[in-house]
Amino acid sequence: MEKAPSSLLLCFLFCLLLSFDITSCQSFIGVNYGQVADNLPPPDATANLLKSTSIEKVRLYGADPAIIRALANTGIGIVIGAANGDIPALASDPNFAGNWVYSNVMVYYPASKIIAISIGNEVVTSSDPNLASQLVPAMQNVQNALNAASLGGKVKVSTVHSMAVLSQSDPPSSGAFGYGDTMRNLLRFLSANDSPLMINPYPFFAYQSDPRPETLAFCLLQPNAGRVDSGTGIKYMNMFDAQVDAVHSALKAMGFSDIEIVVAETGWPYRGDPTEKGTTIDNAKAYNGNLINHLRSKVGTPLMPQKSVDTYLFAMYDEDLKPGPLSERSFGLFKSDLTMTYNAGLLRSSQTPAPVSEAPTPTAPVAPAPANTPPTSISPTTPAPVTPVTPVAPVTPVTPVNPVTPVNPNLGASGWCVPRAGISEARLQSNLDYACGQNIDCSAIQPGGSCFEPATVHSHAAYAMNLLYQSAGRNQWNCDFSDTAIITHTNPSYGPCVYHGEGRRG
Repeated sequence: MEKAPSSLLLCFLFCLLLSFDITSCQSFIGVNYGQVADNLPPPDATANLLKSTSIEKVRLYGADPAIIRALANTGIGIVIGAANGDIPALASDPNFAGNWVYSNVMVYYPASKIIAISIGNEVVTSSDPNLASQLVPAMQNVQNALNAASLGGKVKVSTVHSMAVLSQSDPPSSGAFGYGDTMRNLLRFLSANDSPLMINPYPFFAYQSDPRPETLAFCLLQPNAGRVDSGTGIKYMNMFDAQVDAVHSALKAMGFSDIEIVVAETGWPYRGDPTEKGTTIDNAKAYNGNLINHLRSKVGTPLMPQKSVDTYLFAMYDEDLKPGPLSERSFGLFKSDLTMTYNAGLLRSSQTPAPVSEAPTPTAPVAPAPANTPPTSISPTTPAPVTPVTPVAPVTPVTPVNPVTPVNPNLGASGWCVPRAGISEARLQSNLDYACGQNIDCSAIQPGGSCFEPATVHSHAAYAMNLLYQSAGRNQWNCDFSDTAIITHTNPSYGPCVYHGEGRRG
């Protein structure tokens, strides 16, 4: 007779713990708070909005005092950023680093829960090799300043990368980093200081390169046939897991499997230009809702089961002053009037997002698909590379206008994209027509333009293909064109004709 109340109490406590876990203990869900806008609500209003959600962390691209103060005593973790332009001074002057830490961390801590500092943004893959060479010294000086302030270990030091730091990602189990000693030295620093590797995977960009229904379902974490890693036999059910596991494999390959991975950015725009595929509210809601459910399930990825990778959704609000296509200004989860753009399941009062529940993520190997199965790109990101994994079942071959499956992933995603040797004029003309139809400026190869001469299909196609490659994000799958293109590190510019160099979204 006396056991019944005890059992009821245990049941009540169990349910209470489950409820607490769902709505309050989601330290793995964060959001990016960009400020390239002129219509953002006051920081205090944003802080109050965040407290009504299950978001536990915020990533800033700088160290705005008003925002840091507004988040004081909320318990919300804050990642602040040092600008790329600060890196030379941080690297060369320990006093500058000390003053930076004092001004941007110590005067707010611990009331404002600053948990990490990102030194620069996508520095390794930037067009300035000198900046990349100064990155680790800058990080070390900031780390030393934190140590001197007894904040070492409490505030982590890292830097954010696009997925282009990977030189190989097909299949995820063969993930490998490019950028040689630069990445190796960076990983040594992260390992020595127990700091995370921060990465920006964007399945949205993979879908742009391969806009088929099966690719969309795979990218949106919706039910799909899955894709098999030919190296391990593991079936992947979504692009996010494949990308994260490619990074994990790259870390393991370099002997740094101890380094934690943090997803610094990922998201899906709810609107875009007519040429941007899949930019709808339904797709944005599906991606973010299903991803949040996936993280909450703590099923993890096939190579990192039973854990949720810290993930910062992009973004808190639209940034109406950002340049580029409409999608760049359309990632906001909330509007400037503090209402939801759509319900992704982040508000504590509405914990049911996911318009379509995702399929489970099995970790057991399954038999690879037949060898003649056409490869399907599963890569992306701000752009970035996690290329294809072989689909589980053969799919009807499709001839994409702009091929998306990198054939030679050994080169880092940089340099210039040019035609391979021996490609027919007909193929090059097709590439030329496609590239110039993608909202890039082909006026330089029109009569009177700086690159019109020599007036050959090969010359004009080379210019247009490279321009599309640079504009699309300089990812390996952007320079494929059905295996008719290759990345070169020799500048093809000549005379008055200047081939565009590297450029990335910020």
